[in-house]
Amino acid sequence: MFRKMRRFKQELNKTEIESILRKNTSGVLSVIDADGYPYTVPLSYVYVDGKIYFHSAKEGHKTDAIKNCDKATFCIIDKDEVQPEKYTTLYKSVVAFGNVTIVENGEETLFAIKELGEKYYPNHDSELQKEIDKYENKFLIIGFDIQHITGKQSKEFTV
Repeated sequence: MFRKMRRFKQELNKTEIESILRKNTSGVLSVIDADGYPYTVPLSYVYVDGKIYFHSAKEGHKTDAIKNCDKATFCIIDKDEVQPEKYTTLYKSVVAFGNVTIVENGEETLFAIKELGEKYYPNHDSELQKEIDKYENKFLIIGFDIQHITGKQSKEFTV
């Protein structure tokens, strides 16, 4: 179902892929809207236990598209360093393929919110709890179940 990487010598291993997922703070989610168009949107995320979570508004193009089709991709660019004198770019990136859904389970929603809070504002549990209490009914969490993931780097990193 998923293609093998053509330039397999540039493929990142699982450890490198997971490192990129954990350390970065944003990526681009791509979904298909009701009219069949791809819709891409940059998002903050957290990667926990092999799953990616996003925080979202309850209404909008993204949530409508997710309700339309659960297939999605998520791309993270870890490195993007143009080398003009060499006519190349040094890069590392990860692309995840999977199923995206709106999390309906209250426990999983709270878990994801706390994980997102800890990632972006670590060691501030009381402040996070105040935000959770204040906006408890306004949270929408999107879960991305990874079915396949690849990572690739420029050939200069493989030497």
